[in-house]
Amino acid sequence: MSESLPLSVLELATVGSGQSSADALAATTRVAQAADRLGYTRLWVAEHHNMPAVASTSPPVLIAHLAAVTERIRLGSGGVMLPNHAPLVVAEQFAILEALHPGRIDLGIGRAPGTDQQTAIALRRDPAALSADDFPQHLIDLLGLFGDPRVEGGLAERFRATPAAGSSPQVVLLGSSGFSAQLAGHLGLPFAFAHHFGGPNTLTAVQLYRDTFRPSPALQEPYTIVTANVLAAETDEEARRLALPGQLMRLALRLNRPRPVPGVEEAQADPERAAAEAMPSNAIVGDVGSAVARLHQLAADTGADELMLSASTHGVEERLRSLELVAEAWGLAGQGRPAA
Repeated sequence: MSESLPLSVLELATVGSGQSSADALAATTRVAQAADRLGYTRLWVAEHHNMPAVASTSPPVLIAHLAAVTERIRLGSGGVMLPNHAPLVVAEQFAILEALHPGRIDLGIGRAPGTDQQTAIALRRDPAALSADDFPQHLIDLLGLFGDPRVEGGLAERFRATPAAGSSPQVVLLGSSGFSAQLAGHLGLPFAFAHHFGGPNTLTAVQLYRDTFRPSPALQEPYTIVTANVLAAETDEEARRLALPGQLMRLALRLNRPRPVPGVEEAQADPERAAAEAMPSNAIVGDVGSAVARLHQLAADTGADELMLSASTHGVEERLRSLELVAEAWGLAGQGRPAA
């Protein structure tokens, strides 16, 4: 039954109107600690650059902080954009995280830039490196650096991610297309599909992943994580009101006019409110009963092994309350709400 399906959290460290980067990172810290207490399986942070609404520019730095202030939950990247970095650098960063917090570190890998082209050039320093053609080989090099016995040659012949590894982070391939689904399947890696992007290809991609899956030292059977935008509140009306800031932020990204997440009252008066509300969306927004029902349906439709929830709104209290409501209704084995 889907009630036993693990739930996890995708946290973007969003910067709201009137908030600083420090405010956003403090909010993400509270979300991680709440997710840990409530029984969520993992929390991932994403790599984005040069965006006024996202403070998570360096996942390994943020993961190190969050792992140090939580106890049980797995922490990881959703994801590190591998074309932005040398595989050896990524391997060393996550090997250190795994050594500090063994058994709790995930390395979610993506092949998109996570930013605009000019920023991508600044990160990579060479315009010729903007192509993702080398991504499969870089991913294989990364697996080799973590000791994957299937990998012969490449960087692993000369380098180690850390001198004496006791364990390795779990590598998960992220994607929103058939390319990543097939690559994850061929390499026998867990696959996380970005359903929260709103594209129409979720069912096709997850089935393609399962059809192409080959058992590996990392994984004997396919494992699919499906992400979703989820905002639950006490009533449908309140949930829709709280979701509007996130809708406006997504509209701004679509129009290439990135902005901080507006406040709830600010969003109500925004001149682009109607356009934001009219955008097609697969977000799950509503009272907790309807939100959980739609999560059950998403799990059934996709056959997901795990669902990962992202709550997009201005205030951290509203994000925390959404996680609490869903955790209680789903039956997560957490510790409940702290005493007042």
